[in-house]
Amino acid sequence: MWEQIRANRVRSFVLIALMAAVLIGIGYAIGLFVASPVTGLVIALLVWLFMTLIAFFQGDSILLGLSNARKIKPGDHPRLYNVVEEMKIASGLEKMPDIYIIDDPALNAFATGRDPNHAAVAITSGLLERLNRDELQGVIAHEISHIRNRDVLLMSLAGIMLGTIVILSWYVTRMLFFTGGMRGGRRSSGGGQGQVILMLIGLVFIILAPIAAQLLYFAVSRKREYLADASGALYTRYPEGLASALEKIAGSTAAVRHANKATAPMYIANPFRSRNMSAASLTSTHPPIQERIRILRAMGGNVSYAKYEENYEKVHGGKVMPASAMGLAPVTAREASADEGALGVTDRLRQRRETTDALDRAHDYRIVTCECGTKWKVPRDYQDDHVLCTRCGRQIDLRQ
Repeated sequence: MWEQIRANRVRSFVLIALMAAVLIGIGYAIGLFVASPVTGLVIALLVWLFMTLIAFFQGDSILLGLSNARKIKPGDHPRLYNVVEEMKIASGLEKMPDIYIIDDPALNAFATGRDPNHAAVAITSGLLERLNRDELQGVIAHEISHIRNRDVLLMSLAGIMLGTIVILSWYVTRMLFFTGGMRGGRRSSGGGQGQVILMLIGLVFIILAPIAAQLLYFAVSRKREYLADASGALYTRYPEGLASALEKIAGSTAAVRHANKATAPMYIANPFRSRNMSAASLTSTHPPIQERIRILRAMGGNVSYAKYEENYEKVHGGKVMPASAMGLAPVTAREASADEGALGVTDRLRQRRETTDALDRAHDYRIVTCECGTKWKVPRDYQDDHVLCTRCGRQIDLRQ
């Protein structure tokens, strides 16, 4: 898959260059109003350089923070950690990615980072509660493939740069609106109609720049999802797992609370939902989810990139897989795991408790269990050596 990795590096360079052009254009337009075009260009270049460095070294932390994700340790959620470790081995990653849980009932997940050695996988609590093991493997394999294919750097850089452009344009347009915006108007009497026309063009550019940047962002978002689906199917050797997970995600109408336009393309499916907008909406940042499910379920017993490409051509038309992947040998699909199938009420409750306990630990609570079986969460800074179980009246010793 070296071809895809190289292509993503080229796309990262091109995308950042295009985002820089948009930022520089905004700087020039601002200069027409508040100072001089040269000053605006210098400021824009400095902003671009600063935000590129921030995006490269701290982009993953920023995006995880915006998503309200909490990092967990291996003992916090053993099932999730075990699945991530399995997919890390299957994909050939050298380093285990960090694992985060997002306290959100919506069904979604994403990966971020600048390279396979500095990467993270984040999954919502809603998805952890709803998926069986095979479905969870499919989602994690999909996200691991984004790390393996170097998609994460591309999307981290693009997300931070898009956010910068949107925020800068938003503040400038409001500043111009509320202040009358025409400092440059004093120059227009000397410069004639040409200066006025330039200022009008600059104002239009400031307004349209966020839209242009968003279109650039979306342009690199859709195709990579197909490749991640195909790679995920190979890592698990069970395409039905990911297909079933996507089906559950498509059936959910809950929107991810902390998602925004800058982070939306990072998720496995469109995080913006309502009862009037399905996951396959034409306004989605992702390819139609039902189309992805059909391609996966048509792969059959022999799982390969070539088979995925064949199904993609039938469903969508055209080609999506890199040429270097076509010669890779197929793998035989495995049988479903023992716990495959719909989750019963008991399973749902168990997984909910498991996820809730992991989130409590991530929020720095200590989970203690009384002899009667009741679990209590105790703040780490709790001063006493004992806590009272109000269910049975016992004193729980916290010194153990």
